[in-house]
Amino acid sequence: MPNKTAETFNLLAKTYAENVDNDSPYNAFYERPAMMELLPKHLHNNNVLDAGCAAGWYAEALVKRGASVTGIDISPRMVEVAKQRLNNKASILCQDLEKSLPFENDEFDVIVSSLTLHYIKDWEFTFSEFNRVLKPHGTLLFSVHHPFMELTHFKCEDYFEQRVISDIWRKQNITIEVQYRGRPLQQIIADTVKFFSIEEVVEPQPLEIMKEDYYDAYKYLMKNPHFIIVKAESKK
Repeated sequence: MPNKTAETFNLLAKTYAENVDNDSPYNAFYERPAMMELLPKHLHNNNVLDAGCAAGWYAEALVKRGASVTGIDISPRMVEVAKQRLNNKASILCQDLEKSLPFENDEFDVIVSSLTLHYIKDWEFTFSEFNRVLKPHGTLLFSVHHPFMELTHFKCEDYFEQRVISDIWRKQNITIEVQYRGRPLQQIIADTVKFFSIEEVVEPQPLEIMKEDYYDAYKYLMKNPHFIIVKAESKK
């Protein structure tokens, strides 16, 4: 059966390739700076897994910090785009995060997963695989949609139930329906602590430079959380 997430991001691959660096201020001035701030400035001698690498922005940024990077994504076309961007500076594979990962135990020092896990129904298997391939005391850093954003932006009859959310994305050259899964904050925390010890939970705020060209979005993000970031350590 075709995977709907893979199909969606196959269609988005071209616009990601052309516009991923600057298409969304929510990425460029909000989520990415906050995520990168939680990682060491120098990642030499670190093996890093970019889980849900999309068009390769994080993979490239991690390579620039000295890491040996492996990127995985469920979309074959996104994988092609990421390979073109990285130009053999990282290993990029097509992989479903809901299936067993093709890596050895204790292979990675860090796993970074940016705005990806909310496409997955059940985190337990995925997190068990993350824990398996991470070295002892390895780092998991992930971002997802903030439950507050989902509650206020979309019809939600029961905050405490996991639910499928349909959103319309208007990107350059394409308008497309995207579906993901909303879950309450307590579930995000509970699923994480089954395998990891949480070090930080961050509700980021945007860079001040964002207000120069995106004042309304900047004003909104200064008062309303849109994404949430969790940094955790493998328990093994």
